[in-house]
Amino acid sequence: MKKKILLPTDFSRNAWNAITYAIELYKNETCDFYVLNVFNARGYAIESMMVPEPGEKLYEEAKEKSEMGLGKIMERLTFRDDNPNHKFFMVSEFNGMLEAIKDIVEKQDIEMIIMGTKGTTNTNDLIYGSNTVLIMEKVRNCPVMAIPEDATYNEPKEIVFPTDYRTYFKRRELQYLIEIARMTNAAIRVLYVAKDDTLDEEQENNKKLLKESLGDLQYTFHTLHNVDVKGGVSSFVESRESDMVTFVNRKHSFLESIFSKPMAKSLGQRSKVPVLALHDLTN
Repeated sequence: MKKKILLPTDFSRNAWNAITYAIELYKNETCDFYVLNVFNARGYAIESMMVPEPGEKLYEEAKEKSEMGLGKIMERLTFRDDNPNHKFFMVSEFNGMLEAIKDIVEKQDIEMIIMGTKGTTNTNDLIYGSNTVLIMEKVRNCPVMAIPEDATYNEPKEIVFPTDYRTYFKRRELQYLIEIARMTNAAIRVLYVAKDDTLDEEQENNKKLLKESLGDLQYTFHTLHNVDVKGGVSSFVESRESDMVTFVNRKHSFLESIFSKPMAKSLGQRSKVPVLALHDLTN
């Protein structure tokens, strides 16, 4: 069955890197890739009452720049990707980033967003760009994979899945994790950063449900003691040279741990590990 993948770009090196990562990850799948550039006219806020209209100089200049950038990407893709199962569609949109992404996800029935962690305007201390975190938090009907600036594609052999076992997971929430693990034959390492030595009844039950969801995949359970969540996850990933981190983004829970600065610094700077944010279907 054909997959539809959205690849937002601001024409930065990191955005191109995310595009090439997506192509490699889905090399054995039939895919439509939508390469999206969102433009606005310099000097105008998208929310402003003074938004330029099509035909006006500022609008047309910004549109031309966007379309030229997409044209260059298409040219590079033509040389790079001769996979007959891959099709590319260039989309230039005048809008805010979040609104444009929500719109195309809905209209084209997109099933995965793959984007860079940093954009052209990010400084070095912003490991995860504000746009990336915004999309992960607000686009709740589609998983988002963030690719660090220096990540090079290696077929994932090991995907780390941190959990506190405090919430139960529905199989369909884990659908994309399961799919990537099957596609790449990767093992899933379920990581619990423990406050207590024993799991309570609720946690034991959630662990059992997780086993059922993972079914016949390769997976193992791991526990770390006496470390905080941020340090524990990043140390685990780094020491094992794991290839990806995934988590279910439930509102007001794990996202704060993952994307607080120390964690983002570990995953984004020292490591070169993509992060896959899945979504809680109850929200």
